Amino acid sequence: MTSQLTAPAPEPFDAKNFLRQVTRQAGVYQMYNAEGEILYVGKAKNLKNRLTSYFQSSANLAPKTRSLVTRIHHIEVTVTNTEAEALLLEQNLIKQQRPPFNILLRDDKSYPYIMFTSGDEFPRLGIHRGVKRKGVQYFGPFPNAGAVRSSLSFLQKTFRLRQCEDSVFNNRTRPCLQHQIDRCTAPCVGLISEQEYRADIRHAEMFLLGKSDALIVELADLMEAASAQLEFEKAAAYRDQIAALKRVQAQQIVESGNSDIDVVALEMQAGIACVHLIYVRQGRILGSKSYFPRLGAEESSEEVLEGFLGQFYLQGAGRDYPRVVVLSHAPESLPVLSEALQKQSGKNVSFISDLRGQRQKWMQMAQLAARENLQARLASKQNTQQRFEALQELLRLDEIPERLECFDISHSHGELTVASCVVFDTNGPLKSDYRRFNIEGITGGDDYAAMEQALRRRYLRLQKGEGKLPDVLLVDGGKGQLNRAREVLDELGVAGVYLMGVAKGTTRKAGFETLLLEHGEVSVDGDSPALHLIQHIRDESHRFAITGHKQRRDKKRRTSTLEEIPGIGAKRRRELLRHFGGLQEVRKASIEDLAKVPLISKKMAEDIYRALNSE
Repeated sequence: MTSQLTAPAPEPFDAKNFLRQVTRQAGVYQMYNAEGEILYVGKAKNLKNRLTSYFQSSANLAPKTRSLVTRIHHIEVTVTNTEAEALLLEQNLIKQQRPPFNILLRDDKSYPYIMFTSGDEFPRLGIHRGVKRKGVQYFGPFPNAGAVRSSLSFLQKTFRLRQCEDSVFNNRTRPCLQHQIDRCTAPCVGLISEQEYRADIRHAEMFLLGKSDALIVELADLMEAASAQLEFEKAAAYRDQIAALKRVQAQQIVESGNSDIDVVALEMQAGIACVHLIYVRQGRILGSKSYFPRLGAEESSEEVLEGFLGQFYLQGAGRDYPRVVVLSHAPESLPVLSEALQKQSGKNVSFISDLRGQRQKWMQMAQLAARENLQARLASKQNTQQRFEALQELLRLDEIPERLECFDISHSHGELTVASCVVFDTNGPLKSDYRRFNIEGITGGDDYAAMEQALRRRYLRLQKGEGKLPDVLLVDGGKGQLNRAREVLDELGVAGVYLMGVAKGTTRKAGFETLLLEHGEVSVDGDSPALHLIQHIRDESHRFAITGHKQRRDKKRRTSTLEEIPGIGAKRRRELLRHFGGLQEVRKASIEDLAKVPLISKKMAEDIYRALNSE
């Protein structure tokens, strides 16, 4: 008989002895389990008082805190001179160690900016991330790429500035499609002088700086001067710019002054938190974004918001800070956070929660958005947000994509080709934005030409402002379809859209798809949430295309035979189909039965009968 040796159980943490030794100074504490793994990192103005609160009667502790305390094997403390220094150290340790009982916020990498390459003869309008360069003007930051694209689209349509790369600009010999759809003045081929183009740049800068009122006055003066000189086309262009600016002003009912403010609202429910930020720069809302931090041992709204604010503002290297942060809740540590921010960045940022006037209206908007986005996340049976996060990691994107589009082609032996476009956002299928395209004028069965026509028709409309560009575009097909899609986007001047091809694998079974990126193939596990999202949108585009093709085919079968009979127009066809219920019943009808239909004479009944039964 053999006996098995078992490892001795770890000794329980001696809280009384530990608390007898701990200091009352400010500092940071790190809690570890028996395996030496970090559990939680916290900061305190008085370490002894804060740590004592964990080891009171368990009945007074929240469930997560009780779970944390039962796992503690030892605690390490680091003493700091001030509570602000403790807060900075706490956030650095959270970022490095990512403890499971702390609130964790996904890194945002860098925020996007609108830029003008001011050193060029004809400056380029574009989007920028990362380190700022000399000789370039930056406006922002914007909360996400979608907000930047919206502003870029407005600027390009209103002031007609170039967005093409210098390599394209320097080698043009004739205007591109952007000029043809009136979104660029074609400085590449000399259709506008440098002086006039610089004026357009200055007007765009005034808009980005929130000086829309002054800009409208200046454009009105220019319009009157152009009219007086009988330059009516130029006057009309100024008129259109004024109209566009006034439309934006009408939409931006929340403009007020020249404030730089972040509005932060928190909503919590069912163990999930949503923090919604509205970004106000120069008195104008640039956009907003929702965050879903992973909750830790913190329970109250104030504690959760405190943890979020620390990670969001203290871990954002190179972040542009607002002057004021407006909050839905008031954590006790706001003065400490403000002091820590001043130490780290040299910026004086005020955190306030006592609101009135315009700031109260902004907060109401943020709270409503946080509430709705939290409900959408809770209602998501497919856990779409997790799938989008997995797709972000798979494609190595700087932020979670907010809009996906997928195209597919359906036909019967090359006839009656239909292309589908389906749209997903972070809440799932966005069916109101689905579109179908009846493909005409191509060789039957040429899926490449069909895809090209569908993409061209779709994105030419989007370039004209009739919708939103996606963050990721998927095409159902292999490398050839992917290359054709890239050619179309380049020709239309569509930038900032990530392309992916979804090809059926060798077994043509779900889970074995080949994912094609522009730089090569990417492998993904069959149980990956990202692959499940790709399969979902691909299958939905396939279903939508087949449904459209069947509808088109059935419509032809119902009407085409009758349309070929002389004397049978739309009204008589409608009466026949209404009387018999369908083409098949019309085929079965006798001459006498056909003659009973309104508008159908005996002679017409005979003609219809012969035409339908000629075989």
